[in-house]
Amino acid sequence: MGLFDKLAGWLGLKKKEVNVLCLGLDNSGKTTIINQLKPTNVSNISHLLELLTQDIVPTIGFSIEKFKTSSLSFTVFDMSGQGRYRNLWEHYYKEGQAIIFVVDSGDKLRMVVAKEELDTLLSHPDIKHRRIPLLFFANKMDVRDALSSVKVSQLLCLENIKDKPWHICASDAVKGEGLQEGVDWLQGMV
Repeated sequence: MGLFDKLAGWLGLKKKEVNVLCLGLDNSGKTTIINQLKPTNVSNISHLLELLTQDIVPTIGFSIEKFKTSSLSFTVFDMSGQGRYRNLWEHYYKEGQAIIFVVDSGDKLRMVVAKEELDTLLSHPDIKHRRIPLLFFANKMDVRDALSSVKVSQLLCLENIKDKPWHICASDAVKGEGLQEGVDWLQGMV
């Protein structure tokens, strides 16, 4: 099998492996987004309905998920967004080749906190001088009075990010809306 792997790599057929950090405040929808992106091995419809209706438990520390697209193999580090765990994010910056930053667009009160965390991330020495792609999901668009992705972009001052490629997508992680657009963009960047 090793020879076939090497041959596939030489011919450009082997999937490129990418480490992605999934960051954002607690309850922004990071785990739900990752669960939507993972392929499911569902044998019957009742099992699928059970998966869709189960409660998502807040991530403590971090979890690691893997999934593949047509050309990439993703290892996603789903990092807890709870205040007491956010200082752990920086320990994974060196390994990250892309960042997904999830924002709860219905949580107007904590938009300032999300911006502060983003600013801290962007000024960190392990991120600051790297041209690492940043994908933003303005999540929970299904929530009444949710901010548009344009408004989220303005509140986070994304237009000031000049040294890194970035993209923002409006999303509803529960329904999976907007996620494919983001993954497609990210695939093109890495």
